[in-house]
Amino acid sequence: MMSAAIPINEKFRLEALKSLNILDSKPQKEFDEITTLAAHLCETDIALISFVDNNRQWFKSKYGMSTCETPRELSFCAHAILEPEKPFVINDARTDERFSKNPLTDVEKLVVFYAGIPLIDKDGFALGTLCVIHSEPKQLSEKQLKSLKALSNQVIILLELNKKNKDLEEIQNQLEKRNDSLYEFAKVISHDLKMPLANIIMSTDVLKLLLKDKLNAESLEYFEYIKTSSFTMSTYINDVLDHYESDNLIDTVHEKFYINNLLKEIVELLSVKPDFTIHYPENNPELETNKLALKQIFFNLIGNSIKYNDKEQIIIKIDIHEDLAFYYFRITDNGMGIPKDQIDSIFKLFTTANIPDRSGNKGNGIGLSTVEKLITNLGGSINVFSEEKVQTTFEFSIKKSV
Repeated sequence: MMSAAIPINEKFRLEALKSLNILDSKPQKEFDEITTLAAHLCETDIALISFVDNNRQWFKSKYGMSTCETPRELSFCAHAILEPEKPFVINDARTDERFSKNPLTDVEKLVVFYAGIPLIDKDGFALGTLCVIHSEPKQLSEKQLKSLKALSNQVIILLELNKKNKDLEEIQNQLEKRNDSLYEFAKVISHDLKMPLANIIMSTDVLKLLLKDKLNAESLEYFEYIKTSSFTMSTYINDVLDHYESDNLIDTVHEKFYINNLLKEIVELLSVKPDFTIHYPENNPELETNKLALKQIFFNLIGNSIKYNDKEQIIIKIDIHEDLAFYYFRITDNGMGIPKDQIDSIFKLFTTANIPDRSGNKGNGIGLSTVEKLITNLGGSINVFSEEKVQTTFEFSIKKSV
């Protein structure tokens, strides 16, 4: 018996193999289907996807054999990877001096015929083989060898996909950790900022009261500017927190509730003035869904319909219908509308239509991004239709509980 020589590029070859994180991984249906097909096409007892490690050959997939690995010094595949550009075929190992005394041939009579196609990665390293084995002497036709080569190409494709998937999982894990850190940072910063802002607002009112007889119109205007800016910053902080906390809302248990009751709660929270009319859904259907998430969605949409409205009488109409899979909602207002060239970007985080609201303030581009995020996580989608100075309609869907 002759053990295979060590490839010249062995160090780099092993690094390439280990970078795939394939060794000792669990069986996968996709690989098993290839070995099954290889055995049937070549009419052999055994088919293997084998990787030649430092001291062993390990089988990612095995058809017709239960052993998971064998020592490298007994490996036929270790010989095959020495000439990666061509198939390695042994028609009768008993008559080949390299294998005639190999325990796999001499004792177990497991490997008499062997044909292996080296598995070559994108950098040219032979990582192992797709091989077929038979317990009797055999020959493969040219057609069978071509089929085996085609299957080996599929193994390489699967390996690359596996590697990309694992890389993506690692990136996703890193992004989740960063997102968690960012969320914690946002919570700490918002807490540290909100109290000073509240103090600024309160101090502004106290100073105006104490100095009311000594302040001219310009000074009063500055005090009002400080107060307005503080409220704007406070709203910005709340919106940032709502955006990052929206993921937590998705995990909320679904519950039954009447939609009009929810909408009236929201209108009450918004403290709407008398110049406001809202038309609720006529049939007031009972829903079973994520109530907290839907409340956040409508809170943002109704709030925007009120803020971005230049009419003396604000009118909002809400409709709902459903089918077996989804709830469908529509909210229409008679507000300022959205410019056509801005509609495609209004759901992007920190992007606004650049239109001052009813009070002359500009939005921060967080609310609608949060709305779209919630709706997407609820398995739905959202669209907007708008005519400037006339009306805006938001239509969205959310998936029903299964």
